[in-house]
Amino acid sequence: MIYLLQQLANAMPLAASYALLAFGYSIAFAVTKRADITYGAICAFSGHLTLLFAHFGWDRLWLVLPAALALGAVAGLMGGLGAGLAVGRFVMLPLARTSHNALLVASLGVLIVLMEGARLAAQTRELWLPPFLNQALVIWPDPAFPVTLTLIQVLSVAIILAAIGVGQGVLNRTRWGRTWRAVADDPLAAELSGTNAARVFVMAYGAAALYAAIAGILATAYYGTMDFGAGLLFGLKVVLISAAGGLGRPLRSAGGAALFALGETLWSGYGPILWRDSVTFSVLVLVLVVSRRERLAP
Repeated sequence: MIYLLQQLANAMPLAASYALLAFGYSIAFAVTKRADITYGAICAFSGHLTLLFAHFGWDRLWLVLPAALALGAVAGLMGGLGAGLAVGRFVMLPLARTSHNALLVASLGVLIVLMEGARLAAQTRELWLPPFLNQALVIWPDPAFPVTLTLIQVLSVAIILAAIGVGQGVLNRTRWGRTWRAVADDPLAAELSGTNAARVFVMAYGAAALYAAIAGILATAYYGTMDFGAGLLFGLKVVLISAAGGLGRPLRSAGGAALFALGETLWSGYGPILWRDSVTFSVLVLVLVVSRRERLAP
């Protein structure tokens, strides 16, 4: 029982990260209506920028560790947001109303550019952050097996929940949220009503990129590094997870992503780790097939 509690505690940071990624992706998908693996690349790209600028601040500017980490986080946030706005305006907006294949190929090209750019900037070195905020916080005090989380895990979950709460509040209670829903439902009708659908499109893609950047920064801070090939894995996972949770419905997508992370963590704790990705992706595909059949049924 205590081991199960520890596994559930371990699932919290991963569930929060997946929920954040799915929430942001759904904001963009609502206006693009296209599967887009660029989103995962922006997440990984922000993580790489965090590493690069944190090391630059530490090695070249001689900053203390908190200042170097803050410099890296700001660079990762701004770089991810800037990349998202640029991709949304100059790549996705012109292609969103054409064929599915055109946008998919473009998203793969953007992914390669971002990942290879990060690799070349790091000179193919795998950079690492020093451990920080890794003090153990006891959740369930058991003398034999206390259930714990680290401070950075708790802070990450709190930041993610706050970001999702703020985003949902903006979508539900602001004028921009209403225009976003209008463009998501029918961009032509929104244009005829006086809404600049192109601007809403780019802002939605930028908002999604902001969430991806936050997720990339927090993942890098927690794991200490970011793999050069992580963008493709993040992109594929987010597309499938968001589709299972409910594309275009950010809060539902976030909930589905959290459930997926819970299943992934429980499998890691109780099942053979070698088969984890195969089993979890198979379950996702099965859920998508069943839900698709239900939507098409008369």
